[in-house]
Amino acid sequence: MSTEYDPARTYELDRRHVFHSWSAQAEISPMVVTRAEGSYLWDGDGNRLLDFSSQLVNTNIGHQHPAVVEAIATQARRLATVAPQHANDQRSEAARLIAERAPGDLDRVFFTNGGADADEHAARMARLVTGRPKILTRYRSYHGGTQQAINFTGDPRRFANDDGKSGTVHFFGPYLYRSAFYATTEEEECARALAHLEQVIELEGPATLAGILLEAVPGTAGIMIPPPGYLAGVRELCDRYGIMLIADEVMTGFGRTGAWFHTAAEGVVPDLLTFAKGVNSGYVPMGGVVLGPRVYEHFAHRPYPGGLTYSGHPLAAAAAVASINAMESEGIVANALRIGEQVLGPGLAALRRRHPSVGEVRGKGVFWAIELVADRETREPVAPTGGSSPVMAAATAEAKRLGMLPFVNSNRIHAVPPCTVSDAEAKEGLEILDRVLDRVDALVAEG
Repeated sequence: MSTEYDPARTYELDRRHVFHSWSAQAEISPMVVTRAEGSYLWDGDGNRLLDFSSQLVNTNIGHQHPAVVEAIATQARRLATVAPQHANDQRSEAARLIAERAPGDLDRVFFTNGGADADEHAARMARLVTGRPKILTRYRSYHGGTQQAINFTGDPRRFANDDGKSGTVHFFGPYLYRSAFYATTEEEECARALAHLEQVIELEGPATLAGILLEAVPGTAGIMIPPPGYLAGVRELCDRYGIMLIADEVMTGFGRTGAWFHTAAEGVVPDLLTFAKGVNSGYVPMGGVVLGPRVYEHFAHRPYPGGLTYSGHPLAAAAAVASINAMESEGIVANALRIGEQVLGPGLAALRRRHPSVGEVRGKGVFWAIELVADRETREPVAPTGGSSPVMAAATAEAKRLGMLPFVNSNRIHAVPPCTVSDAEAKEGLEILDRVLDRVDALVAEG
């Protein structure tokens, strides 16, 4: 069999046999990716692209990190798979490393295959422990594509799958730029968002509410960093009403905001914390729920009614162990924080000053959103929530033409490079974005 890579054949077979997620199948032209390294990947035409998407915001340690690749290969030669009821050294060590970095007394890990099933199992645990049926989640959120997780989600991707029977109630979270509370300061936004949440709790009936499921920082929905005190305020409301706080750190976990976990950096300890993506940069699928004594004790002498064939799969666990150790020894989390403070943050602020189509930039670490508007005064977005537009399509095409793979959603370009990104690579990304925004400015001016 030939080992030569044939991009044309890859594309042909994809279009003939692969059914893509979130897509109208006959209307897409997937880019062929042939290889990747560090902060870059190469397409089927041989073009090198700076990966400012981190794929789906998960290649935190960059592409093809040699220590992680070698750990997977070594584990495959020794023990490629094992049933989850048996202990194996890589799963045990991965659990230890994750628990040591989780906030507070969260010290046990239930492993899943990804973020959606992690959120579903966390909600199941909350319901079983409290004996209550409902979960509160915010609008402008994303929690996964499985049936329960997509109903937890608070954006338009939910609509086609929402039958109103999931036991989910949505509320508005803080988003000062488009405040639902007519706030003009972060302090007002925080106070009014918490007052709104408490009113929802009271009107839904606290005795019916098992958990509040929140992304520590909403990611795909717009990277809205919660104002100071908001997460602590939600924690206090949960304590007051006997509700379990479930922190979704699938996108924020393992360095993305310049911390191992955003909740830990905020000094907030949830009852349950979900992770996936960044734990091993997606090299092998893995997710999980980190839980503390309250949940553990509930199931200490009664079976937990749930499990997965690949829970703590040894290849995924080996990748997680190697990834966490590399992040620690190479200062990758600290690098993400520094890049955000010294390069991306100031650079994106300068782009906003220079380009009238940029309504707001916001973020932390290597987790930033550029919100594009047709008019700064009215804040009219250049594309609808959950949709696209000719302006956003042109922005995406221009970025690729200039050598960047961007992460684009609705009216936003997200600047989300790997946590390993260098100063030079981050500056390269800013230079490309500057030229992309020139194009956006021109299109907006044309109307």
